[in-house]
Amino acid sequence: MFSQVLLMQVTLAAGVAVLATGLFLAPLSKQLDNEAMRRALAIAETTAQDPQIAQGLLSTPPTADGPVQQEAERIRRATHAEYIVVLDRHWVRWSHPTTSQIGHEVSTSPSGALEGKEVMEIDRGTLGRSARGKVPLYDADHHVIGAVSVGIAYDSVRARLISAIPGLLAYAGGALAVGALAAWLISRRVQRQTRDLAFSDISALLAEREAMLHGIREGVVALDRGGRIRLLNDEARRLLGIGDEAVGRTPDEALGAGRTTDVLVGRVTGTDLLTVRGRRVLVANRMPTDDGGAVATLRDRTELEQLGRELDSTRGLIDALRAQDHEHANRMHTLLGLLELEMYDDAVEFVGEVVGDHRVTAEQITEKIHDPLLAALLVGKATVAAERGVALWVSERSRLPDRLVDPRGLVTVVGNLVDNALDAVAGTPHARVEVELRTDGRTVVLRVRDTGPGIPPDQRELVFTEGWSTKRPPAHGKRGIGLSLVRRLAERQGGSATVGTAGGGGAEFTVVLPEALSEPELEPERTASNN
Repeated sequence: MFSQVLLMQVTLAAGVAVLATGLFLAPLSKQLDNEAMRRALAIAETTAQDPQIAQGLLSTPPTADGPVQQEAERIRRATHAEYIVVLDRHWVRWSHPTTSQIGHEVSTSPSGALEGKEVMEIDRGTLGRSARGKVPLYDADHHVIGAVSVGIAYDSVRARLISAIPGLLAYAGGALAVGALAAWLISRRVQRQTRDLAFSDISALLAEREAMLHGIREGVVALDRGGRIRLLNDEARRLLGIGDEAVGRTPDEALGAGRTTDVLVGRVTGTDLLTVRGRRVLVANRMPTDDGGAVATLRDRTELEQLGRELDSTRGLIDALRAQDHEHANRMHTLLGLLELEMYDDAVEFVGEVVGDHRVTAEQITEKIHDPLLAALLVGKATVAAERGVALWVSERSRLPDRLVDPRGLVTVVGNLVDNALDAVAGTPHARVEVELRTDGRTVVLRVRDTGPGIPPDQRELVFTEGWSTKRPPAHGKRGIGLSLVRRLAERQGGSATVGTAGGGGAEFTVVLPEALSEPELEPERTASNN
């Protein structure tokens, strides 16, 4: 590549030098011709103003020793003109460097000068090619009595042009040498920057890069030294939800404010940084490049995170089932003892109490929460909470109709908040978690209160940050995702998620979801009457 770039640049420099030389010589030749014609015209005007020329033309014949020939020759020698020809109105010469031509007609037409005009031209006559100037010759009454024609040898003009060429070529050669040196230096720099790769190698690398970037299942975002996005592969477009319009813009302009933007820009540093984009949980890594830019990779951990949370839930259920099994065995032993002691009434009462507790809890929840998914979630959470020694209550003020627009989204929000509350109060005396779900028009307001230690005021915004958590990471990965998902889901619906202090000193999370309920259907009787 070094030799190819050097050859191209030297060829370009040589071409430019030749072109510049040609472009300079063309106007120079024209300029020299113009100067010669003007000089000839000036000599002709000076000669025509000499009174001896006009007087001799009127009073003497055209002879080789006449006053007109002598005066014209004197002026020609003084000005170094090739010839000075004085002629009358009949085109007859009265002076000429070759005396044998005196008395004969001129070879080129002097009609322009005899009409009172000044003429400049380059033409060929009896003495060869010359730059000519012709002017009219006037008498004392300002009548045209003839003309004066002066010629400058064209060979002298060409000689001046040829004499200028060596100097011009010297300058052009110097410029070419400087250009060649600059081309060599630039080629060496290109060689270092491209690591001495050939053009075919660079082309192959670019093809391989395109295939790799668009074939891997990781998102790749490349930033230039100005912090603008210069490359996005297909997976990055999918994960971030942006298109080619983001290229050339900064992450702040393309993505808006948020942790994902902070990670891409480099305001948040570290490895395997968790971030949330829409409903996706991403793991991001950012690596600076030598040119001052950076390359960030993004991996989709949404499914893994969901599987991890399901695994945690499954383990919790297994622990609850194990505890229930142990409790069930104790109850069966108690029941067997009552039956062996023939205390049948006590046995019936004991079974009724055990079955009634679970039935009452389920009935209390379904009376207030009419959505089946959310009711089933709360019944299950109540069972798990009971086995962990926590009382889970649904507030008496809770009322939720079966008209949820996105029940799965609300299940995610309630599940995350209840899980966090159970973790916060587990192992504390008189542990209690209260869930309140009520509606205001089509808006759903969710409050989850606990009797735990609460959240300090300076950390109430941090708890909603992706990757931030005070709890030990689970076996499947990292924490700090649940609450960020809760806020993201709420904000996407135009709502909010905040945390404050509950009445007993614990934490109280409040989530407002506008337009979470669909419009109620009209009753058949009312519909019929309206029709």
